[in-house]
Amino acid sequence: MNLKRWLALLPALLLGVSSLLIARTTDRNTEEDKPPGFGSTADMSTAPRVDVDRPKPTFPLYQRDKRVHGLQPFQELVDAAPAGSTLRPPPGSYSGPVVMTKPLIIDGGGKVTIDAGDRGTVFSLETSDAVLRGLRLTGSGDSHDTDDSCLDVRGSRNRIENVVIDNCLFGIDLKQANDNILKGNKVSSKQRDLGIRGDGLRLWYSHRNLIEGNQIVDSRDSVAWYSNDNVYRGNVGMRSRYSIHFMFANNNLIEDNRFYDNSVGVYFMYTEGGILRNNLISHATGAAGMAVGLKEASNTVIEGNEIIYCAVGIGSDLSPFQPDSKIWVRNNRLAYNGIAVKLSSELGGNVFNDNIFEGNLTNVVQAGRGTSGLNQWQGNYWDDYQGFDRDGNGIGDTPFELYAYADRIWIEMPPARFFKNAPVMELLDFLERLAPFSSPEMTLKDEQPRFVKPTSIKSKVTG
Repeated sequence: MNLKRWLALLPALLLGVSSLLIARTTDRNTEEDKPPGFGSTADMSTAPRVDVDRPKPTFPLYQRDKRVHGLQPFQELVDAAPAGSTLRPPPGSYSGPVVMTKPLIIDGGGKVTIDAGDRGTVFSLETSDAVLRGLRLTGSGDSHDTDDSCLDVRGSRNRIENVVIDNCLFGIDLKQANDNILKGNKVSSKQRDLGIRGDGLRLWYSHRNLIEGNQIVDSRDSVAWYSNDNVYRGNVGMRSRYSIHFMFANNNLIEDNRFYDNSVGVYFMYTEGGILRNNLISHATGAAGMAVGLKEASNTVIEGNEIIYCAVGIGSDLSPFQPDSKIWVRNNRLAYNGIAVKLSSELGGNVFNDNIFEGNLTNVVQAGRGTSGLNQWQGNYWDDYQGFDRDGNGIGDTPFELYAYADRIWIEMPPARFFKNAPVMELLDFLERLAPFSSPEMTLKDEQPRFVKPTSIKSKVTG
């Protein structure tokens, strides 16, 4: 076929191709022909691991602290041990770093120290089905650029127990590490200012891990990013910034922990699901002090906790966030806090049942106006309830109603909170209650307040 004939047929060919494309596009607009969402049927449990770590630099011995000069490298013992065997090194101190790429059981019996001499990462666990027990890991570097840590975990189904971690920037760092057990470990950071310490425990895209009976003190944060279905049980966190900070981390369970003297106890940010149960959180003080925080979180359960001596007990911002979702707060004791509950949005959807409010400077703060009916309050004990219980059934005869008077000033103008307990504010509040010069705003109404403070609350009040 010559060139002239091809040129003559070109418009018809283009018209046919365009018609076909239009027809296919139209067909795909029907629900029946739409393909499933990208990745909707993917089994992520079998997805390969993606190497996202920054390159770890190599430091020669002369760049490491002199205390590790002359120590036997622990890497020699790891290299000599057959895969699947148990390594019980002689007691003493060894030099790091260590990279373990085969499953071993390493049992130091509490008498083995591995020291990296203040450079790099001390121990990299780059395998699955291994056990580290009874070791002391110390002396990492202090570079945030290379995430210098005492222990990197990059495998699954490992067990790390009774390991002491100190003088490290980051403590235990899990990335894409699933189904591991961290039990009975003690973690502390380098002596640095709070903001430039590393995280005591960090989970990144790590799921179904058990973190139990650990002690994390004097670090920056414990964080879980994009990490789902983990269990934090029986841990102690002290003198850090966040005891646990969840971000885009769903359905995690936090129970039976004790968190003291941290800026923030547990913070749920951009999460769905999650249970905070039977924890003690105290002395979260300072300008940003908060025992439990929620930021655009949904379907979270907060129950059975002791929240005491904190600047803010429970702080909720745009939570619950997803439509038709809830935040359930039940069976908690909120005592001797500056503000027991602070709701910073007008979305509603918070359900408060069977909680104890006592000794707080302010029980509840609700931002916005006309929002009192959006949240549910029932069966709570209020130490400032002024009603009676004539029939002796343990429930107040009249509802508990909380109004905002002069405190509306500092609620709507946060900088004025500095003067919250100043004599002038107390006087304004007294005059407002005595002879209101503006209509007070109802903050909440509890139809069935408890009249007698229970020693423990186990069941929901029913009307």
